[in-house]
Amino acid sequence: MSQDDNTEEDIPEEEVVSKKRFDPESLLSSDVEDRENDDAIYVDDMYGDWFLDYASYVILERAVPHSDDGLKPVQRRILHSMRELEDGRYNKVANVIGNTMKYHPHGDASIGDAMIQLGQKDLLIDTQGNWGNLLTGDSAAAPRYIEARLTPFALEVIFSPKVTTWASSYDGRNKEPVTFPVKFPLLLAQGAEGIAVGLSTKILPHNFNEILESLINSLRKKPINLLPDFPQGGIADCTDYNGGARGGRVRVRARIEKIKKNLLKITEIPFGTTTTSLIDSILSANEKSKIKISKIEDNTAELVEILIHLPSTVAADDIMPALYAFTDCEVSLAPNACVIQNNHPQFLSVNDIIKSAAFLTRDLLQQELEIKLGELQEKWHFASLEKIFIEKRIYRDIEKEETWEGVIAAVDKGLKPYLKMFHREITEDDILKLLEIKIKRISKFDSFRADELIKGFEDEIEEVKGHLSQMTRYTIRYFKELIKKYGKGRERKTELSIDENGELSAFDKIVASKVVVASETLFINRKDGFAGYGLKKDEAIEKCSDLDDVLVIGKNGVMKVMKIADKMFVGKNPIRIAVFRRDDQKVYNMVYRDGASGRLYAKKFKIGGITRDKEYPLFKVHSKSRIFYFAVHDSEKKNSRILVHIDPDLKRVRDKVIEFDFSWIELQGRSVKGSTLTAHKIDRVINAPKTDEITEENPSEEKKSNKTESEPEKKIQTDKTVTPSQNGIKKDQVTFDFDNN
Repeated sequence: MSQDDNTEEDIPEEEVVSKKRFDPESLLSSDVEDRENDDAIYVDDMYGDWFLDYASYVILERAVPHSDDGLKPVQRRILHSMRELEDGRYNKVANVIGNTMKYHPHGDASIGDAMIQLGQKDLLIDTQGNWGNLLTGDSAAAPRYIEARLTPFALEVIFSPKVTTWASSYDGRNKEPVTFPVKFPLLLAQGAEGIAVGLSTKILPHNFNEILESLINSLRKKPINLLPDFPQGGIADCTDYNGGARGGRVRVRARIEKIKKNLLKITEIPFGTTTTSLIDSILSANEKSKIKISKIEDNTAELVEILIHLPSTVAADDIMPALYAFTDCEVSLAPNACVIQNNHPQFLSVNDIIKSAAFLTRDLLQQELEIKLGELQEKWHFASLEKIFIEKRIYRDIEKEETWEGVIAAVDKGLKPYLKMFHREITEDDILKLLEIKIKRISKFDSFRADELIKGFEDEIEEVKGHLSQMTRYTIRYFKELIKKYGKGRERKTELSIDENGELSAFDKIVASKVVVASETLFINRKDGFAGYGLKKDEAIEKCSDLDDVLVIGKNGVMKVMKIADKMFVGKNPIRIAVFRRDDQKVYNMVYRDGASGRLYAKKFKIGGITRDKEYPLFKVHSKSRIFYFAVHDSEKKNSRILVHIDPDLKRVRDKVIEFDFSWIELQGRSVKGSTLTAHKIDRVINAPKTDEITEENPSEEKKSNKTESEPEKKIQTDKTVTPSQNGIKKDQVTFDFDNN
């Protein structure tokens, strides 16, 4: 029997165990059963459980805000602690931090940092002292030197103990809110940012008044178009905001003013930057020769003022696009609204959060009204009982009673004739409360004032019932009151990029390669075939930057675009090497011989779209293919006019010179074959002279020149003539026109 036919009984016991250990089905079945009956601790199980617990804790309890109140746990505990200490006066921040440590078991540093961030947003905390500067990035003073208290807005919209769900603190000694019953989307007003395990959140801040208007529109079922507004100001392109949903994008630019020809002033900076970081990015771009500046000054105090002094050779209008392209004068922000909802992380849009906040506020207001209604009804109930108890002298019925039970029974009997007046049954607790009334109050009882009090309760009850019957209208009125009370001074700070029709518009596209300062020079060593901006001793081609691409056309007719470098191989004696710009309108005139057929072709083409580092043959590669003429012009309006000289040894050809004008053919793609000039053997191709250059000694050329032109063209400059020894061509002389090279 072969080895493959062995059964499991024939295999040694050690091999059977090893086979089971690595069998996937065994891992899923028998290993699981073994582990359940085993007292050993397996690292993979332990790691999996612990990591999941850790990830859940970081997501739910540290980094991600809750959708109901828009707060992270540390922020919620700070506000709860400040409410405990609230007496209308300022408290030392150090004192608030110490009190918050009853609820937040992560040390004073994390509490202090979170409190500073809350205070700098100028919405919930009224600050006093040096709380740092959002514009410059300066840090706040030590907690023992600064003070804080809750703002009236925070006291009104955040705290409502009667509708708050409470939980025990981490040590069980205190109670803290699970979430606050916030009647305003703090999440959108303040913004939020956090990194958890496996996910992150980034919610941009929005304008206070616009949030309230969006809440009203949501309740009225109108379209919502809420856009970010940043405390630093700036100009925002929100065309791709996508309602704040995941995957959207916002571009924010600094506000730059032109003071003089060579002086710029930055007065507003993008969100997420400071004047320090912005200046550092400008200096870094200057050091890398992306831009050119002579000096920069930071005069920022309450308002941003950064002065950028430019060299006399640099105009302010020219450098602005480069500042946006290479510095933090323009930043791109990607909103990612991840929040905790139903005890799970959820990715929502800003519009979803607005709708959720609007209906949550309506529900909270309804709960508060229902609680208020119950309290008013209880007050009316007891005031009515008290009036009957005193006016009908029911208190005298208890004088004859000797036991407490008898007293209660006597009062209950005295109230029975009036039971129909009340909205609920009279309980023993009501009777006990009546028996607590003091004789002094009974003796001074005023029936008229009692009626007025009861009437006031009845009016309030009717008012609350009216609100409850029209909750949407009541909620809208509540939002309008918030705008009226707290909206002053909270106008939009970030300007939106809009077009002449008032619609959102995108920023003008800035191509980095176009706005970068051309601080380098492209050199070439034709003999060795190397080019780059590091070959300082070789032939200079043109100015360039380290972001440019280089177009190379070899003498074999193969074209290639390469990323510029300090030194790169381009091939020996290329026909053309120049900085390549994708929107370049240059037109190429070329005459070549097809190696397979021996025919001479002329083609006029543009480069068009290319892929970097890919080779593009301009004609079919053949050992006998050869370029006879090559010229470059700035536009299609300019064309070369050439003379094709037939080999003089060909006796049967009567006309030895063919005149050709490239204006006679259409502009085509780079891959076309071109138009046939001749099938005869060629001696050379040269530029045709102009009419005013033709003399009587050369009447044949005068006869052929300029047949289709009504006016003579300007003289075509021949910048370079490549001889056979230079080009590696053995017989023919080749003339190249490098116009504007």
